[in-house]
Amino acid sequence: MFNEQTKTQQENVKKKPSNLKRFISYYKPHKGLFILDMVCALFISAVDIVYPLLSKTALNKYLLPENPQYRAFFILIAVCIVMYILRTGATYIVTFMGHRLGVKIEADMRRDAFSHLQKLGFSFYDKSRTGKLLSRCTNDLFDVTELAHHGPEDVFISVVTFIGAFTVMAFIEWRLAVMLIAIVPLMLLFVMKLRSHMNRTSRKVKEGMAIINADIESSISGARVAKAFTNEKYEISKFEHGNGIFINSKTKYYKTMGTFMAGMEFFTSILNVLVLGLSGYLIMRGKMELSTLVVFLLYISSFVTPIRKLSAFAEQYTMGMAGFKRFTELLDTEPDVVDSPDAVELSDVKGNIVFDHVSFAYGAESENVLEDICLNIKAGKTLALVGPSGGGKTTLCHLLPRFYDITSGHITIDGHEIHDVTLRSLRQNIGIVQQDVFLFAASIKDNIRYGNINATDEDIINAAIAAEIHDDIMQMPDGYDTVVGERGITLSGGQKQRVSIARIFLKNPPILILDEATSALDSATEARITAAFEKLSKGRTTLVIAHRLSTVRNADEIAVVDEHGIVELGSHDELMALNGEYRALNDAQNKFYIIE
Repeated sequence: MFNEQTKTQQENVKKKPSNLKRFISYYKPHKGLFILDMVCALFISAVDIVYPLLSKTALNKYLLPENPQYRAFFILIAVCIVMYILRTGATYIVTFMGHRLGVKIEADMRRDAFSHLQKLGFSFYDKSRTGKLLSRCTNDLFDVTELAHHGPEDVFISVVTFIGAFTVMAFIEWRLAVMLIAIVPLMLLFVMKLRSHMNRTSRKVKEGMAIINADIESSISGARVAKAFTNEKYEISKFEHGNGIFINSKTKYYKTMGTFMAGMEFFTSILNVLVLGLSGYLIMRGKMELSTLVVFLLYISSFVTPIRKLSAFAEQYTMGMAGFKRFTELLDTEPDVVDSPDAVELSDVKGNIVFDHVSFAYGAESENVLEDICLNIKAGKTLALVGPSGGGKTTLCHLLPRFYDITSGHITIDGHEIHDVTLRSLRQNIGIVQQDVFLFAASIKDNIRYGNINATDEDIINAAIAAEIHDDIMQMPDGYDTVVGERGITLSGGQKQRVSIARIFLKNPPILILDEATSALDSATEARITAAFEKLSKGRTTLVIAHRLSTVRNADEIAVVDEHGIVELGSHDELMALNGEYRALNDAQNKFYIIE
């Protein structure tokens, strides 16, 4: 089953279209805006091409000294004014609506990135830094937005203007046009040569920025720890290291960019000199009129501007596609835990749980953390997991909701293999109070409601009362609307723990996992919460991870877990009678509390 899942994921990766095709696909939902942008861009190009022709007409027909045609000339001027008024409107639309198009595409990409992050499992976040993920969803996509807006527009305008200007110039004086077009291949060769190098250096810039974001996120999150250990200078030195990487990569990028822009400036400037030189020769030989030179110089601007835009587009494309590539790398990261093709909904859960010869390792090359685990937990019963830290108790509980997939063996709930049911229905039936409590930077009410998004205020209050946190909340200035701050920093450890417990009361699942759920509570509150858990556990299957053995004496079964697996299993009295690992742990804790 696991091999088939991996094979399917590999086939999906092979079927991915090119990055350019994927980039273009984001225009499809906004094709109306895109067409409007391109039509206005076409009009802007048309005006730039037509104006020099109208100037030539004015010079050759309406401004002749011997026969000036005032009426026709000023009508022509009026036409030009109207054209440029309309061009101004088109420029406004291109600037405003074009940028709006880019923002919509950026929002779509960020939505896809965020949605995909929700699908990725624990193993992905175990290896990823928050700051780097944040960079991929923000900084990288800003350059993509600029490319999404300006890219097609600049290329379209440049190509139309270039072809139009060259066609007209060839019609006016083909010898000058041939000379200009002969320079273009040299310019293109120069652009293509530097483009690949720009792409590599641009990618390094993105990676450097991601390192900076990761360092900043880590330092801000750990600011209190840094101050407690007076390690502010150390944090600054770590940041400076990342900042140095960014400076070096940016310096290399700008060095390449400087070469590129200087070369383009030379090519575009030398065109005017070459046109003047050849035109002067033709005029002196009597083969070209001075008025033709004036008009041709006007067209030089129309001929050079597209080249300048295309050179700027090369930088924009490099930066944008570097960001888009990092974005697609994120989207192409396959979730390691997914629904099987024929997964069914898990419903009417009673809570019979079986671990059948289960083994687990965190990676293909890693040793097993759990080896040949066998457990049979009857519906409505409580199993306590005790033992030394690092023995795999939390890992064992994380396998039940499929936060990680087992390496071998089977886990069933009411006889249903957990790989044969949908992840959503599986996790909806399991409530978890974790040792490391995470609260969102929102109100207490919103944090409790996270257990059931559709819960009423009355439901939330009842859950808080059951979790012994209601009285504390009512003493706060804003009651249930009190904002808890980043990661719940304004609350004490015990208050945070009880808010998280209230979430589980609100969720009301048939299976409970309590991972050191009372670890941050004082003895008096712990006793109240333990009593509340006992009421909640009635009729529900409960897995309890505990270090304080006094909190699990009444469990139906207690499993002692160490690096070798489950070494003892039974009730408190049975395990005490064995005079083994459990008895040793119990005696050690009693001795500690007596000394204390």
